[in-house]
Amino acid sequence: MAGSGVARVGISGWRYAPWRAVFYPRGLVQRDELRYAAEHVDSVELNGSFYSLQRPSSYERWRDETPDDFVFSVKGGRFITHMLSLRNARSALANFFASGVLALGPKLGPVLWQLPERQRFDRVTLDEFLSLLPRSTKQAAALARDHDARLDGRALTEADLDRPIRHALEVRHPNFASPEAIDLLRQHGVALVVADAAGRWPQLREFTSDFVYVRLHGAEELYSSGYTDAALDSWARDIRGWLDGSGSPDGIGRDVYVYFDNDAKVHAPFDAMHLIERLR
Repeated sequence: MAGSGVARVGISGWRYAPWRAVFYPRGLVQRDELRYAAEHVDSVELNGSFYSLQRPSSYERWRDETPDDFVFSVKGGRFITHMLSLRNARSALANFFASGVLALGPKLGPVLWQLPERQRFDRVTLDEFLSLLPRSTKQAAALARDHDARLDGRALTEADLDRPIRHALEVRHPNFASPEAIDLLRQHGVALVVADAAGRWPQLREFTSDFVYVRLHGAEELYSSGYTDAALDSWARDIRGWLDGSGSPDGIGRDVYVYFDNDAKVHAPFDAMHLIERLR
């Protein structure tokens, strides 16, 4: 076994009305919810960036409201993944990275690209898209300077330091379970997301990057069901194997990012905390 990775366990988003007075204490004001969540989990997946371009001031606020060792995963825009279907995406990628992502500084973790269920593997399209992705904050800043007029006056196109940027791809069509698709992701060093989705989408466990990205959408019911003690024990064993290399075919330890997306019935934050306890 070569090396050992670092695990971060968190939640997909944090602003959910049903969580109030259940996970969040009664009377906690909404503006303090991220601060409270960051005291209980290691990371948060930013979901708002999927629905619309955010602003640098928002990323700055999220950065400042969390501990120094906190990390955000940022979800790539659905305009790129769902509307453009990854095609002709350079301008949209420039807008995405100009919208304030770089304001996270050292708290910027992986960028997640979630494909729609209808999207099949197309080698040319995926290869062209992955080739556009910036692999460092300096590359992202350079790309961001090509943003279009919609971001004039509200763009952030500078990086404080040059840091690597990791990318993860969540696929939902079964034809991605092919050697050609896996090899292409491996060539680009993009992680193939391990998605647990109550059997709705394929759960692919292939090592295509130097880290592992896991999304837990619900064991029996998508977005709604929680994880039993036995299920959390099983995931903890898998994660420890990925961290120390004993669970990977090449024996190399990898960083692991895990996000609970079973938010509908307030399972996500508690499942995340219980998994963190097991990994400690």
